[in-house]
Amino acid sequence: MSTNEIAPGYTIPSFIVDPVDREHIRQVALILDDPNPIHFDLDAVASAGMGDREINQGGSTMAYIIDMITSWAGTRSALERIKCRFRDNVRAGDAVTAGGTVLEVMGSGDSRRVLCDVWVDRGDGTRVIDGTAIVAVPED
Repeated sequence: MSTNEIAPGYTIPSFIVDPVDREHIRQVALILDDPNPIHFDLDAVASAGMGDREINQGGSTMAYIIDMITSWAGTRSALERIKCRFRDNVRAGDAVTAGGTVLEVMGSGDSRRVLCDVWVDRGDGTRVIDGTAIVAVPED
């Protein structure tokens, strides 16, 4: 990526997960010692009125935005701040797309930062997460 082309309105290349893997959801629940059964027990999902598929952890869904920024910026350390609002659930089997656009360019040279509008959309078009991120993108 040539960082000189980055300006307000610049579209960050999307990051797509298709499908969200049910086994990955269960493994993350185990790793995090997350006792919420909606991540691994279909009866609990149904009892909660949340459908018939495991529910992805919100943090895992937000991580798709971090993966998108890392792919774009070339390093995870470029992400300086992220602030998100969780709007809906992602279920096992869903396709999701993380996207973003540059809202503002701040500073110059090695201290250049961009404020980005970021989101994750489910395959049905529902925005499940939205927020902002500040990313370090030094000029070429």
